[in-house]
Amino acid sequence: MNHSNRRNFLKNVSLGSLAAISIPQIVSAAVVADKIKKITIKKEGVVLFQGDSITDVGRKREAADPNNGQALGGGYPHLAAASLLLKRAGDNLKFYNKGISGNKVYQLAERWDTDCLQLKPDVLSILIGVNDFWHTLNGNYKGTSKVYRDDYDKLLDRTKQALPDLQLIIGEPFAVKGVKAVDEKWYPVFNEYRAAARELADKYKATFIPYQAIYDKAQQSAPAVYWTPDGVHPSVAGAQLMADAWLQCIK
Repeated sequence: MNHSNRRNFLKNVSLGSLAAISIPQIVSAAVVADKIKKITIKKEGVVLFQGDSITDVGRKREAADPNNGQALGGGYPHLAAASLLLKRAGDNLKFYNKGISGNKVYQLAERWDTDCLQLKPDVLSILIGVNDFWHTLNGNYKGTSKVYRDDYDKLLDRTKQALPDLQLIIGEPFAVKGVKAVDEKWYPVFNEYRAAARELADKYKATFIPYQAIYDKAQQSAPAVYWTPDGVHPSVAGAQLMADAWLQCIK
C-alpha cells in the first residue's frame, strides 16, 4: 500500500466506512494507524503467552509440553500458534501458554520464575490488566492504576535483566462498553490501565497490540456481543480477531 492509498484508506476508516470492509482489513488498519513494530521469530524459537482468563481459555495446566492443543487452550494463543506452525512447518517452533484465569500482575510475578524465566522464551507475549481494575469494583482487590503500572514495570525489568535478548509483545487491556460486565463504573479509570500498558511498551521497546481499537472497529462489522459475550472475554470470533492482530506483529 503506497502512502497515498494508505492515507485514503485511513481517512475512510475515520469516516466510518468499515461496515463494508473485511475483518483482516480492520486489523490491518489498526496496525497501520498504531505503527506497530513487527518482530521475527527465529528458527527453533520459543514463544510464550502469558496473562489471565483471556489468554488461559480452559487450557490444561498439567500439560507442560509445547504445541499441545490442550495446553494452549481454546483462545487466541492456540489460533495464533496453529497458524504459524502450519506456515513454518520446518522451523521447529515451540509455543507455550501459561495464562491463568483471574490473574493480576502481582500474581504473574509470584509464578514468574517457573512459568516464564525457566522456559527461556525468545518471544514473550503478555496481556494483563483487566482484573487489576475489574476486581476493584467488587471490593476484592485494593489496587490502583499506579499499583498496576509499578508492578508491571518491576516485572518487565526483572524479565529483561534475566533475558536481555527477549522480544516483548504487550497486549492492550480492553473492555467493550455496554456489554454485561462493562458499564459506566469502568470509566474513566480503566483508561488509565490501558495508557499504562502503552507507556510500558514504549519504555521497554515492546510491540504493542491496540486491542481496544481493534474491538471498537470490529463493531462496525458485527455487534459488540458477537465479539465478546460479557464485554471482556472473547467469543470464538473475538479470539480469532485477537489472533489475527497478534499475527500482524510477526514479520
